[in-house]
Amino acid sequence: MNLSTPIEKLPYIGPVYQKRLKKLGIKNVQDLLYHFPHRYEDFSNVIPISKAKINQPLCIQGKILEIDNSRTWKRGITLTHAIVEDKTGAIKVTWFSQPYLTKTLKPGDMISLAGKISVGKNGIYLSNPAYEKITSPNLTHTGRIVPVYQETRGLSSRWLRYIIRSALFQIQNQIKDPLPEKILKEQNLLPISQAIGQIHFPDSEELAQKAKERFSFENLFFIELSVLKQRLKIRSLKAPPIPLSLKFLQRLTKSLPFKLTDSQKKSAWQILKDLEKPRPMNRLLEGDVGSGKTVVAALAGLNAVKSGYQVAFMAPTEVLAKQHFKTVHEMLKDFKVDIGLLTGKEDRFYSKKLDNDFIEISRRKLLEKVEDGKIDILIGTHALIQGKVKFGNLALVIVDEQHRFGVEQRARLVKVKNSPVIPHLLSMTATPIPRTLALTIYGDLDLSLIDELPKGRKKIITKIIAPKEREKTYKFIRKEVKKGRQVFVICPRIETPETEKENSTWGDVKAVKEEYKKLSEKIFKDLNVGLLHGKMGSKDKERVMKDFKRKKINILVSTSVIEVGIDIPEATIIMIEGAERFGLAQLYQFRGRVGRSSRQSYCFLLTGSEKSSSIQKDIQASGKTRQRLKALINCKNGFELAEEDLKIRGPGDFMGTRQWGIPDIAMESLKNIRLVEKTRSIAKELLEQDPVLREHPLLLQKVKSFQEKINLN
Repeated sequence: MNLSTPIEKLPYIGPVYQKRLKKLGIKNVQDLLYHFPHRYEDFSNVIPISKAKINQPLCIQGKILEIDNSRTWKRGITLTHAIVEDKTGAIKVTWFSQPYLTKTLKPGDMISLAGKISVGKNGIYLSNPAYEKITSPNLTHTGRIVPVYQETRGLSSRWLRYIIRSALFQIQNQIKDPLPEKILKEQNLLPISQAIGQIHFPDSEELAQKAKERFSFENLFFIELSVLKQRLKIRSLKAPPIPLSLKFLQRLTKSLPFKLTDSQKKSAWQILKDLEKPRPMNRLLEGDVGSGKTVVAALAGLNAVKSGYQVAFMAPTEVLAKQHFKTVHEMLKDFKVDIGLLTGKEDRFYSKKLDNDFIEISRRKLLEKVEDGKIDILIGTHALIQGKVKFGNLALVIVDEQHRFGVEQRARLVKVKNSPVIPHLLSMTATPIPRTLALTIYGDLDLSLIDELPKGRKKIITKIIAPKEREKTYKFIRKEVKKGRQVFVICPRIETPETEKENSTWGDVKAVKEEYKKLSEKIFKDLNVGLLHGKMGSKDKERVMKDFKRKKINILVSTSVIEVGIDIPEATIIMIEGAERFGLAQLYQFRGRVGRSSRQSYCFLLTGSEKSSSIQKDIQASGKTRQRLKALINCKNGFELAEEDLKIRGPGDFMGTRQWGIPDIAMESLKNIRLVEKTRSIAKELLEQDPVLREHPLLLQKVKSFQEKINLN
């Protein structure tokens, strides 16, 4: 057996258990041993039976005097009763719904039991304890600090303890330590063989903590080495140097209907100076919703085009791609720039000609123009890298709301295999990244921050609306619409399935189709109410957004499709139904759909109604929900909110990092800024001495494994 041995080859793991283990991501022995406990139960306090106290966690050991089963008349539950004695006395033991125990445990067996003492009609008894026969001094489930694991149906912590202990016994001393001995000594870390044993079956709380510290450091160290190696790799590659075209950039800034903020100027300068270099830019532009990131991107794009290069601009959704297409065209219409639009769902495409007309052309024709270099800026969805797109002279890739866009993906855009030349990358996000994540997961990216809003913008007033205030809120909305304002109403889902209408586990969760009908036919029947959701066709979605932009629609009832990039300056109210169903970052994005002008804007958060089910009320009352909604109200900006979000949710649920397969122990460590900074410094020092990790093959293997998980290549 070794770490790469598949679980299929382990004893006692048949097809059923293999399937269950794979649900937890466990495919081989290494996965099994790195499936760490998420908590421990301390059953190390072994006491005489005579000293057992009610409701006190304890462990007793003794001989079974008798054991049998009975059934309760009312509920039909099988009870297993036993009497266990030691030198100081005897105690009754009761297990519920475990009749097989009478075949496993027999009178005369020495047994160890862990649990709590309860009081019943017939006196005190040990209720449903963990148990194991005493056949050796080394106990697994009792008489020690016992690990409790993340479980799945049919896969208990008891079974996992048994399998993990068996694997540890065979392999523990064979595991080679990937951390250099010098680092282990300097950081006072447990060696791998001791740490892996102590994290599963600790001899003390102190050793459990030491093992956690070892693996927290180890995982952060792998992450830091991965991203720092990626930085070195990018710096070793070549990119087209793009000279600064100051004349055009000054013309563009003067033509704008607003003045750039200091943050925008600083960010634009950092980007433009990076583009001058012959190595690829790898920069992330962070900014609050509505802070003007697209303007900065347009400056970079124009600079590249006027130097004779092409630009690819990728957006996460079709709606946002079209929005960027219109916005960039509007900004650059006086600069004789050809702009194309390419999405996956449509077979209609447009090119911006020199005479400022939009023309419809076929996909084939558009792709020919792109390859010939006649389209300066091509804006689209992931169709840009998934289709047959080939650029003639691509130098800059701008990606909105996708932070992992690696070297191979950029190379795919230029369609030149094994080429040392790749385009520059500018990634943009309206979800500010907490400092610890910026130093680890996104540590290969240089950061530019737009931390101020355009002048004249007012802080959005955010309120939690109680069910009794709903009518009052509707009146306020009507009053604002009469002033010429527009409104978003957001619902968590499209429609309520028939199976849920009578007895919904969602409680009173709003569905967009039903809410649209209610608002358009009853509440606001004298106003123009529109509907938008993801299942609508492209043409219908485009028509609705055009009507909303032209103020033909007063109130737009929508799902989360409006989360990113929709710019409606006259929209001053967003009403979010079922706010507890959305994450904090998503709520923040929703709120950013309003407040995009100098007018006062409002965000109303609703978490149910008078008809809320008990389940819904439980959700509303949960501590995390209250924390999340209060954070949205109290935090001054997105950067502050991102730090709060990290505290509330933890990094495992932040920005999709859970899917990268980083162990929970490392995820928790990402909150510790001192540990993050320390591991980054040590990783940097090691790479300065050994840039390709030639002297550390095990470390190199771990780094490659991590890079594959998060597409860092």
